[in-house]
Amino acid sequence: MANIGFIGLGIMGAPMALNLIKGGHRLYTHTLEGTPQALREAGASDCASAAEAARQAEIIITMVPDTPHVEAALFGPEGVAAGLAPGKIVVDMSSIAPVATKDFARRIGELGCEYLDAPVSGGEVGAKAASLTIMVGGSQKAFDIVRPLFELMGKNITLVGGNGDGQITKVANQIIVALTIEAVGEALLLASKAGADAGKVRQALMGGFANSRILEVHGQRMVERSFEPGFRIALHQKDLNLALTTARQIGVSLPSTAVAQELFNACAAYGGEAWDHSGMVRALEKSANFEIGQ
Repeated sequence: MANIGFIGLGIMGAPMALNLIKGGHRLYTHTLEGTPQALREAGASDCASAAEAARQAEIIITMVPDTPHVEAALFGPEGVAAGLAPGKIVVDMSSIAPVATKDFARRIGELGCEYLDAPVSGGEVGAKAASLTIMVGGSQKAFDIVRPLFELMGKNITLVGGNGDGQITKVANQIIVALTIEAVGEALLLASKAGADAGKVRQALMGGFANSRILEVHGQRMVERSFEPGFRIALHQKDLNLALTTARQIGVSLPSTAVAQELFNACAAYGGEAWDHSGMVRALEKSANFEIGQ
């Protein structure tokens, strides 16, 4: 049994924390909205601050929306850093800027602690099923200590490299996901407007080289017009902004990523920030004045 601090209990954090409790660990939790009742009933100890949670724990996990939220959780008043002692490990499982991650790791290291960046992929479904993909940056020593905890939350767990490498891997993941959503949306829209049954086209494509998890899951969402979020457009916008910002910082051109971001921006302008990211197809449909299945 480990004493774990868990900061951030939203749509992803809450089920991840619950899986750690089910795995036999003691959790000290903090979130601005207060620890959900289900977690308290499972045995989580609600803490008044991130610092209090960090004082009680050997390993502290943060799972919050964006870079400024991680910085506030770690280094703000009564943040995690205020509760650290040498030898503890901080694990950020949020999806944030790789460059900022390296700075956060340096600052935590100056306190005598280890830092892992360990963003995840798999959405709410993966968080609940403990089947997340976890991409880790940091030392082998810290990774080996924390790996049993990762295994309670995910299935595909990889130490990619040093601090920041986990975050850059997540950014790469989000580029591939966004561009594949765009490709599936364009293909099904073209087929549907040409008069074919989009559902049958999707089924046929799943038997060939074009098959993908995106075609399987999000293609079905497009056919069924089901855009209740598993992963919201607003969050994917944030991730592509990280990709484009990082690209500018290191001198890389990402033209197709920019197009995908503009399609998400168009969806947001239509009031779709809370749609599932498969709802990107709606921006394509607007430009064609046609909906799949129409």
